[in-house]
Amino acid sequence: MLRRQARSKRQLALLVGVLEELGQLPTREAVLAALPELLQRQGEGHASIWVPSGEGFRRLAFSGTSHLPDAIAATGVVGRAYATAQPQYVRDVNRDPDYIPATSASRGSELALPLWEGDQVVAVLNLERARPFLEDERQGLERFARAVSAQLSRLAEQLETELLNHLVISLVPLKSPRAILERALEILMPILNLPYGGVLMQQGAQMLLVARQGSNGSDSQSGIPFGPSLVWQAYRDGQPVFIERASAYQGAPLEALLEGLEGLVLHPIPLPGAQRQRVLLYLGEPQPRAWRKAERELLQAACRTIGLALEAALTHERLEALLQLARDTVEAPPARVYQQVLEAAVRLVPGAEKGSLLVRKGENFYFQAVVGFELAPLARLHFTEADHLIWYGGDRSGWQRGEPRIISTDRLSIAELSRSTTPDDTLERVAAIDRLQANLTMPIPYQGEVLALLNLDNFHDPVAFDSYSKGVAHFFSAPVAAILHEVRNRKLLEEAALTDALTGLPNRRAFDRRLGEELERARRHGYPLSLLVMDLCGFKQVNDRLGHARGDEALVRVAQALLLEQRKGDSLFRWGGDEFAAILPHADLPGSITAAQRYANLVQTICLEGLCMGLNIGVATFPEEAADQTALLQLADSRMYKAKERGVAVVQQL
Repeated sequence: MLRRQARSKRQLALLVGVLEELGQLPTREAVLAALPELLQRQGEGHASIWVPSGEGFRRLAFSGTSHLPDAIAATGVVGRAYATAQPQYVRDVNRDPDYIPATSASRGSELALPLWEGDQVVAVLNLERARPFLEDERQGLERFARAVSAQLSRLAEQLETELLNHLVISLVPLKSPRAILERALEILMPILNLPYGGVLMQQGAQMLLVARQGSNGSDSQSGIPFGPSLVWQAYRDGQPVFIERASAYQGAPLEALLEGLEGLVLHPIPLPGAQRQRVLLYLGEPQPRAWRKAERELLQAACRTIGLALEAALTHERLEALLQLARDTVEAPPARVYQQVLEAAVRLVPGAEKGSLLVRKGENFYFQAVVGFELAPLARLHFTEADHLIWYGGDRSGWQRGEPRIISTDRLSIAELSRSTTPDDTLERVAAIDRLQANLTMPIPYQGEVLALLNLDNFHDPVAFDSYSKGVAHFFSAPVAAILHEVRNRKLLEEAALTDALTGLPNRRAFDRRLGEELERARRHGYPLSLLVMDLCGFKQVNDRLGHARGDEALVRVAQALLLEQRKGDSLFRWGGDEFAAILPHADLPGSITAAQRYANLVQTICLEGLCMGLNIGVATFPEEAADQTALLQLADSRMYKAKERGVAVVQQL
């Protein structure tokens, strides 16, 4: 009895010594690796550590024999200890049919002790002796295993705390999303002892590879198109996927980017408020890997921390994009401003693949920019505010506040809604409305008036847009409204500079600009263009005899008469004084002479107190009579003077 007590005290003292040494080790890996050797030094003849791997166990560390296999099945005493989470003792291994011998001569007793990390068994400490274990020895070793488990749990908690602190200190100062994700990989991968990793971010119908560490042989793949693959499943489900052995995995197909990785995790990096998981972390190694609960919890906490830092960087990126947009559009033409605004929205609002921007002109909205569509067929369409309110959902209050609204095929037929706002089939043909799955539409108001309507489209996922997308879109609203308001004011000023204040017709400056544009268009497409230069007869008499006020009235009435006779597509101008001009695209010489005579006949009917007006008109045609702008002007001007000399409305050149 005394001998047994003495032996128990000696064993307890030895185990306490082992625990003290283990307490100095910094990681769980170091603890498990050192445990067998420390036990051997304290008198245990054979000790080994086993961890789950595939359908059996892999030897992590051992002492006392060089004949242990590298892996064993789950049927022996180690497997029973792991499966039951209870110590397993075999007094005589020769009587255990599931005993897995180290050598053909193995005999004696075996004690398998589960080691815990938190509430999960993560390894088994296996001890073998030639003689049986006494009961008090077994009890002491079981207490020892619990103490080692407490050390493993403490180290797991400590690792998580240190990792999160490290991530916060390292990531918060960084402003670039790519820099944050690359740094996160540099921190995470060594801690988890994984050689390969990367981060994918959704952009439209692609998952783009935005950061990567290590290479598993798939260097060419920088994006994964939308489809029924594992990455897009994680995007839809929003749940991490832990795969112990990819070659035996029965789930969604793995992308080429992930091929060659046996132990693999695909983990969302959540952004605050997002329902779709648009940023995905993947980590892996070529060997199978049993993912411990502590690792899963560590990754979950790490990804939350990375997501917060990433959201701050994305917000900074959006702000920089808006500032750059404001700088770029200070003096840019309106068409370029509209296109840049739309391209920024499609790039930065999550879920957007394509888009369009409609801008108010008077009471109607017109397509002014598109991404992913052809603008020309859409540019001729226009919609009233009432039309857009139907598309928006009828919420006038939200419309005036500029609230984003999501339309999805989950809730209604987008094609039918489109047909209710326009009977024209252009949208179905050009914008493929019948294939549209989701739309985010946002009015852009300024001081109570909606200046424009932003449409962002997704053709693959009915729930591509969520509250996070709406928040990002709304982030754009006020700055973009200010930009569009500035563009509108600039256009009004430009139009004022190009408009004759008295008659409302474009002025000589506008004429010079338009004639060059129309000539270039006619030259490019191979059609004729005619120019009319018109001098008003009888105007001087009105001014001299009736006064300048009645002279101004005469000019206004002449301008109104010319506008009444104007063909669709023609342009009228007041050159200055009592001279007018007209540009007639697609008009040959005979047709332009006929149009000139109609103008002259109508103006002849305008009389003020018995003083009647008239026109002398010079006509010239491109390319039949003149090859460029200067020649066309000179010819029309000379013919106008010839008509004036002869006292006729139009010189009959034919």
